[in-house]
Amino acid sequence: MGQDPRTLPPSPNWYCARCSDAVPGGLFGFAARTSVFLVRVGPSAGAIPGTPPFRVIGELVGHTERVSGFTFSHHPGQYNLCATSSDDGTVKIWDVETKAVVTEHALHQHTISALHWSPQVKDLIVSGDEKGVVFCYWLNRNDSQHHFIEPRTIFCLTCSPHHEDLVAIGYKDGIVVIIDISKKGEVIHRLRGHDDEIHSIAWCPLPGEDCLSINQEENSEPEIPNGKVIEQTPVTKGCYLATGSKDQTIRIWSCSRGRGVMILKLPFLKRRGGGIDPTVKERLWLTLHWPKDQPTQLVSSCFGGELLLWDLTQSWRRKYTLFSASSEGQNHSRIVFNLCPLQTEDDKQLLLSTSMDRDVKCWDMATLECCWTLPSLGGFAYKLAFSPVDMGCLAIGVGDGMIRVWNTLSIKNNYDVKNFWQGVKSKVTALCWHPAKEGCLAFGTDDGKVGLYDTYSNKPPQISSTYHKKTVYTLAWGPPLPPISLGGEGDRPSLTLYSCGGEGIVLQHNPWKLGGEAYDINKLIRDTNSIKYKLPVHTEISWKADGKIMALGNEDGSIEIFQVPNLKLICTIQQHHKLVNTISWHHEHGSQPELSYLMASGSNNAIIYVHNLKTVIESNPETPVTITEPYRTLSGHTAKITSVAWSPHHDGRLVSASYDGTAQVWDTLREEPLCNFRGHRGRLLCVAWSPLDPDCIYSGADDFCVYKWLTSMQEHSRPPQGKKSIELEKKRLSQPKPKPKKKKKPTSRAPVKQEVYDGNEDESIRESSGPVENGVSDQEGEEEAREPEFPSGVASVASREPVTCTPVSLGFEKSKVTVNNKVTLLKKEPPKEKPESLTKKRKARSMLPLTTSLDHRSKEELHQDCLVLATAKHSKAELNKEVSADLEERFHLGLFTDRGALYRMIEVEGKGHLENGHPELFHQLMLWKGDLKGVLQTAAERGELTDSLVAMAPVAGYHVWLWAVEAFAKQLCFQDQYVKAASHLLSIHKVYEAVELLKSNHFYREAIAVAKARLRPEDPILKDLYLTWGAILEKDGHYAVAAKCYLGAACAYDAAKVLSKKGDAASLKTAAELASIVGENELSSSLALRCAQELLLARNWAGAQEALKLHESLKGQRLVFCLLELLSKHLEDRQLLEAKSSSYNTWATGTAGPFVERVTAVWKSTFSLESPEQYQAALQQLQSIKYPSPTNNTPSKQLLLHICHDLTLAVLSQQVASWDAAVEALLRAVVRSYDSGNFTIMQEVHSAFLPEGCDHLKHKLGEPQSLITPAFKSLEAFFIYGHLYEFWWSLSRHCPKSSVWVRAAHRRTASVEQSQQINNATPEETDSGDSQPEPNRPPELDVRLTEESKQMLITCKELFSEKHASLQNSQRTVAEVQETLAEMIRQHQKSQVCKSTTNGPDKNESEQAAEQSLSSPQNECKEEKNQPLSLPELTKRLTEANEKIAKFPESVKIWPFPDVLECCLILLHIGSQCPGSVTQDMQQQAQELLQKYGNTKVYKRYCETFCT
Repeated sequence: MGQDPRTLPPSPNWYCARCSDAVPGGLFGFAARTSVFLVRVGPSAGAIPGTPPFRVIGELVGHTERVSGFTFSHHPGQYNLCATSSDDGTVKIWDVETKAVVTEHALHQHTISALHWSPQVKDLIVSGDEKGVVFCYWLNRNDSQHHFIEPRTIFCLTCSPHHEDLVAIGYKDGIVVIIDISKKGEVIHRLRGHDDEIHSIAWCPLPGEDCLSINQEENSEPEIPNGKVIEQTPVTKGCYLATGSKDQTIRIWSCSRGRGVMILKLPFLKRRGGGIDPTVKERLWLTLHWPKDQPTQLVSSCFGGELLLWDLTQSWRRKYTLFSASSEGQNHSRIVFNLCPLQTEDDKQLLLSTSMDRDVKCWDMATLECCWTLPSLGGFAYKLAFSPVDMGCLAIGVGDGMIRVWNTLSIKNNYDVKNFWQGVKSKVTALCWHPAKEGCLAFGTDDGKVGLYDTYSNKPPQISSTYHKKTVYTLAWGPPLPPISLGGEGDRPSLTLYSCGGEGIVLQHNPWKLGGEAYDINKLIRDTNSIKYKLPVHTEISWKADGKIMALGNEDGSIEIFQVPNLKLICTIQQHHKLVNTISWHHEHGSQPELSYLMASGSNNAIIYVHNLKTVIESNPETPVTITEPYRTLSGHTAKITSVAWSPHHDGRLVSASYDGTAQVWDTLREEPLCNFRGHRGRLLCVAWSPLDPDCIYSGADDFCVYKWLTSMQEHSRPPQGKKSIELEKKRLSQPKPKPKKKKKPTSRAPVKQEVYDGNEDESIRESSGPVENGVSDQEGEEEAREPEFPSGVASVASREPVTCTPVSLGFEKSKVTVNNKVTLLKKEPPKEKPESLTKKRKARSMLPLTTSLDHRSKEELHQDCLVLATAKHSKAELNKEVSADLEERFHLGLFTDRGALYRMIEVEGKGHLENGHPELFHQLMLWKGDLKGVLQTAAERGELTDSLVAMAPVAGYHVWLWAVEAFAKQLCFQDQYVKAASHLLSIHKVYEAVELLKSNHFYREAIAVAKARLRPEDPILKDLYLTWGAILEKDGHYAVAAKCYLGAACAYDAAKVLSKKGDAASLKTAAELASIVGENELSSSLALRCAQELLLARNWAGAQEALKLHESLKGQRLVFCLLELLSKHLEDRQLLEAKSSSYNTWATGTAGPFVERVTAVWKSTFSLESPEQYQAALQQLQSIKYPSPTNNTPSKQLLLHICHDLTLAVLSQQVASWDAAVEALLRAVVRSYDSGNFTIMQEVHSAFLPEGCDHLKHKLGEPQSLITPAFKSLEAFFIYGHLYEFWWSLSRHCPKSSVWVRAAHRRTASVEQSQQINNATPEETDSGDSQPEPNRPPELDVRLTEESKQMLITCKELFSEKHASLQNSQRTVAEVQETLAEMIRQHQKSQVCKSTTNGPDKNESEQAAEQSLSSPQNECKEEKNQPLSLPELTKRLTEANEKIAKFPESVKIWPFPDVLECCLILLHIGSQCPGSVTQDMQQQAQELLQKYGNTKVYKRYCETFCT
């Protein structure tokens, strides 16, 4: 479980001839998406002994699109330089030590496809592109040369290792050329033989051609390449070249002869191991490596991912050795793209391979065995889940259609990762391990599938027969609910699987019968709670660990808490107001059992809220409670929260993942940010705390990476704000845009499979019903698109279906039918003639053009017509054949003979019209003929019906008309004229069909108009229309119109809810008013309160009071806000508040008189609060509201509101003469300011509410001895404590004590007060060097004490409460012991790690380590350092302290008390500064208390200072 950060990187890019490389000494780099990942290999990797010697050490970031080539400089002394080429058109030169760009060029105009750093020339980088252009770039002189050899696509190029000017280039069509760049790219050899893509070119490592004994063929006269004999220059003299091609052959070429000398055909090997999806057709990629020290051997890839070592000594027979022949499952399972040799520092010869199976493998060339594998991710890391049973087993849901299960505890292998792809087939967006069953992993995908894997078997998963309609967001195991829970004990599982999908539904699946039906839990929720209104859209589900409580997060930001067995709703949390992405319950094994009631949640807002549900769950209310106040608020992130996880090792420690690109660790109890991780280059999607190492967290993001990181190694403590955040944004923008590149034609090398998975990881995950993931391309737009203002008729960006609000049919009304006497035009489209013809005024087209033209022939012809006609009309007998033939031929005479001949004429004319593209004229001829039905049928078949044809249809009868209108409506739908089609349907009384047609094509406005006009008001169709349109508008952020829809459907509750969704004050106010009008009082009051709180943040006092006026039940809150306003004005007048506020109410400005009197006067005049009954009613309203205790990080506005709530209760209690309650409320307000470290406010509360001290309260409480309550004692003590500090500060500042402390303590960072929390007070201020305001003041001051001061110092005796000192001491002991125990556990875990990873140091070492950690901080005295405590001793101390605490009466424990020892130290300090001011008696008492109770670390050294 090494204490080292780790990276699971993105997959190396596919289908690139050279996008990985390595240099001697052990550095390997591979291109993945838009960057290059660097891996240190060998002894220098610093891996834990016993694990594979490699480590991912960094990333070269700068390209904006896919990196297509990567090559190191192989020149000693500059191994740190490398070059990359990218689809963004640039070639960049990098220094890997600084990970920065040295220089770059953008010479290529087309996509770069090949790149190589010359092994002969130190500063030459050669690159080629898809159009055949080669650029040579000399780095040192920043010079370049361009060669255009062949107009073909270059696939690969390799510079000669022996001659500085030779470069071999392989093309897509199988041609290989060798060029000389010194002679303007002259072609030395053109090597023909391959007939498909050249994937790889390797030069023989030895010059000359003696290394291979290849038989010289008989006809070995010199070749004549390029048609001219070339003398045997040293260039051509000799070297072999090997090429690998898609045509399944490897060819060895001789350069001296310019021809092929050997062909190796790849063997078909039996597939070994089934780690591959057989349905995926893969192509071949043939890559080569010619080992330096073995020129007679050649390594090549093969069909299925195997690697072969060819023996070239025997050219007449194919002889090869298979890599990793003995061990099963070590080979790649898919094609291999790149092979890189690497020599480590300890001189091992290794070979690294990248493959389509997303693994990088390292091979030992001596044994041909696989040394190690680095797995990688081909998609977003959507989900991380640690198995609760199999410790350290981390499941990762990835967007490449595979689940990874990473055994993070494996001792032999840092990256022991198994892949599961069967039955997945799409992005894995949700995972959840079964809490008790080993290896049982539930998964959900982006296409709505839910399945169960047994990770210990090779069986395909079981898939639930019920799919979600959209992405699965979350899975959770929980107790069975009805109907599954109704079976007998043996008939039902102990746990069922719950899945929440993007359509907003939670399904319960029975794991025993996944093939059976899954149940929508909304039905049970509706029945149990008899809910009438629309249930919210669910986006998250989380079960409390004990299985008794379920939390559902919703799209509107609410969280609902349900109780088993029937999901009774006990509480709704109205906090987020934007879609809830994640909910997590605190673990059950904290040091305090009540922590398990903490629930953290994150939404599309950047704030995380933690709620403590202990009281709600335990009180089990009859009607659901609404919570609007969080227990803790964690703010700091600047974008939506996608995931939160509690640390299983600490109390109340939380990690969150956000779209701002960082993960943040929080101490939730103190609301404090602890550390911020910024290693990702994308938006974080998931985060998980290691179950074994308290320091270690895993996070996944849309940068295709999973990082393991240590909290102790992070330099930042909070998320970046402002500028830094913008840098991260830029970093993210440099991520690839998943939009396809503009290429004219996709070349055949574009990988089909990669298109599906590798590149396009950009669909929206929580779609607009809840975007977790709108793809890399849609960054800033997405957040805004959630709530656009509503422009009329414009569909919002987020929706796919247009929400059209203007009648689209307008465009189609233009085809009006004009009828004039001569010709009836019935045109749907303009005729297909030249447009010029339309511009001239033309005569209307003739209906009988052929007949007309035949009447314009020569005179002879016309005369002949007359004769034929006469013969036909006047021969009484049968016409002879000749005459009939003449008549047939002269069809135009039909006009003058019988009807049969006329019909024939009409037929010929009609055919002519159709051929010339004038169907409307043909239709009219048919009408003349009287065949209306035939016309309609023909027109319908050809899609040529028109308004006028349909208008004539009634002539042919009622049924024909009905049929024609329906046919026309269908035709109009094909032409996208839906509104017109609906109108026609209405004309034949098909109202329901018309409404359905409009609805299904998203013409909701029109559909509603029709339905309202034509149907009964109570028709359910109408309500359905309103609700459907409302839901779509809501999804697109058009909240006001959606609210109108819900009101139309008589769903007033939903209308108010949707209006409040925007969350700004105006929307909330309107929503509250609306809820009030429709009688939803509870909702109305909660919205009005929210509105007032929003206005409060903007310090708009008048507006806040206006909002609270809306509801009678908020009368109490109005009093609180009134008091808050008066107090703020009071503080502002005394210049204790920075923010000035303009919009005070008029009554806030009068400033005379004591504060409490002013408050009651305003209450009386403004709120007409006079009688005790009214006071009592207000008191009851406010008493039910409980606010959580504050921390140092509580925002001051929130703190003031909570304090004023307590002060209002105090004033109300005084008015009804309930003095006990008044004292308690006042004490609560004081303790709140004390707990939050806000000394200023505490003193203001004292001066405003106890101007004369506490004596008048004492009298009111009655008999001194019997009834003076512990609460009063505490209040008095805090009062004295405040004055004591003021007095002490006035001494140390040489100035009168009035308001001195104001400036120091004001900004909630009181130099002293901050550090004194009740339990673990660390009174640094007493260490005179530490935080004394003036460290170099003289030791003694001659200060004359006023009577008042003397009196105050005497009353300080009240602070010396022995029982409180004893209680506080026990509490400090408990805290200290718990801290020590936690530290021991951490040390023990660390020592275990060391043992398991190395072969175990001496036992003593780890023990010593643990002991050292327990020794006290440096300021302890030396003897103590060497006395570590044993575990039994600690346990004993803890038990004793807890027993002591238990013995104290509740009254003492309930009410806080100032730290007694702190007060003793301050008095002794005052005594030493101002002798005589503190009586001897008091000094002695203080010293006694310090000696008796100052035995904890915190106080030890101060006690020694003062008591010796």
